[in-house]
Amino acid sequence: MGEAMGAEVTVFMSEARPRVLVVDDDPVVAEAIAAYLGDLGYPTAIAHSGLEALEVLTSAESGVDGKVSTPFAVAVIDMAMPGMGGLELIKSLRADHPDVVVVAITGYGTIEAAVRAIRAGAMDYLTKPLVDEELHVVVEKAVQQQALLAENTNLRRQLDQRYGLDSIVGADSRMHRIYDVIGAVAPSKTTVLMCGESGTGKSLIARAIHRNSPRAQKPYVEISCGSIPETLLESELFGHVKGAFTGAHADKAGRFFAAHTGSLFLDEIDAASPGMQLKLLRVLQERRFEPVGSNDTIEVDVRVILASNRPLEDLVAAGEFRQDLYYRINVVSIELPPLRERIGDIPLLAEHFLQIMAKEANRQITGFSGEAMDALRRYAYPGNVRELENIVERAVVLTRATRIGIDDLPPHVIANSTSKLLPRHAQSASASTATWLSDNPLPLREALEEPEKQIILAALEANDWNRQKTADQLEVNRTTLYKKIKQYNLEEYGRTA
Repeated sequence: MGEAMGAEVTVFMSEARPRVLVVDDDPVVAEAIAAYLGDLGYPTAIAHSGLEALEVLTSAESGVDGKVSTPFAVAVIDMAMPGMGGLELIKSLRADHPDVVVVAITGYGTIEAAVRAIRAGAMDYLTKPLVDEELHVVVEKAVQQQALLAENTNLRRQLDQRYGLDSIVGADSRMHRIYDVIGAVAPSKTTVLMCGESGTGKSLIARAIHRNSPRAQKPYVEISCGSIPETLLESELFGHVKGAFTGAHADKAGRFFAAHTGSLFLDEIDAASPGMQLKLLRVLQERRFEPVGSNDTIEVDVRVILASNRPLEDLVAAGEFRQDLYYRINVVSIELPPLRERIGDIPLLAEHFLQIMAKEANRQITGFSGEAMDALRRYAYPGNVRELENIVERAVVLTRATRIGIDDLPPHVIANSTSKLLPRHAQSASASTATWLSDNPLPLREALEEPEKQIILAALEANDWNRQKTADQLEVNRTTLYKKIKQYNLEEYGRTA
């Protein structure tokens, strides 16, 4: 016998099986149960009150007591204890220690208490006086259930990795700022508005916000407003009752109702009609709505994330988007840069997709040839990250080699790659930096200047010669950028742009 959490808690050590906590205010009963389970190979500990049990569980999960480091799998709890009773303790465990499976113990003839324990979250119950064999069977069943819970937790962790921040690849400084925003906004209920071209990863960001929020285990629902006809969008969002319109043969719950207590991602919000915008404004302000054809009001608790392929401020100025709705949803905004402005992230993304696709196809593909990666870097990606993912998937399917070569890429990527990395003003002077260098052998210092010049020119053009944005993209200060522009006499390109 050993001790944990002071002299009142006895630990029967045997780490071959999952740990069991025995909670009973009667020392004789508690010692007898613990001794029997200990003989069966279960490491056990004893607590004589509900509060003491919570201390033991918390200590085991955090390892702060210095003597135990393995959390408990099962808790055998007496329902009749002074102070915090068994029922209250079970409810507390469900809230703070959900991975612990509870077996309740109740006095003979008090089945009502056992039923309340089951409803509160206990897996099973035993009546006093306890029978050894029954205790053995129930604890074994509880251990099996805890193993299933652990497996589900592991699956959820894998989902977190798939849809959490780990799945968002990018070393660009603007992507790091987006990571910071996700971390700051995820714990709140704040409405988030994303803007960016199609294929830049808005859905992935929305999932990451949800998976890193307190609503992570609640529903996540997404809908593309631009892919659903206007006549059906209202029904999709708010639901309808039977007979509301032709074809409404039964009641249907909408996406807002489906996302109750969770998160709703409204993509392509810029495609919503003025009438739909007004309905969305109301539900965002009041968190209530009526299904189509019904007078009954439904209240929901939904965290809303929205996205637009076009700048909403431009649509507001053009009278195509309600100003009041824009101000209502533009609480926290995230602007996703197109892939052509994240040239440094292209190799990272390509390798990331290659690992996934090769594993799914059961192929041993180790990477890209230098020529293939160079072509990928030079392509403009009108379809952004989604297009790059499709290009890599195609290459994995078609290649017969262990590395992706230039011939494994789509013809349009190869044909359009050379001209897209260099600005249009520099294309006549050089087909590519590599070709320019091969035709003009120079000392190393001078040879390095040409690629730098072309990179700066490309960034300036990508940002419409906005020097602050260009400096941010290149991660240099404005003074350094001005010096480089003057050093390479780049102003003439800007004047003829």
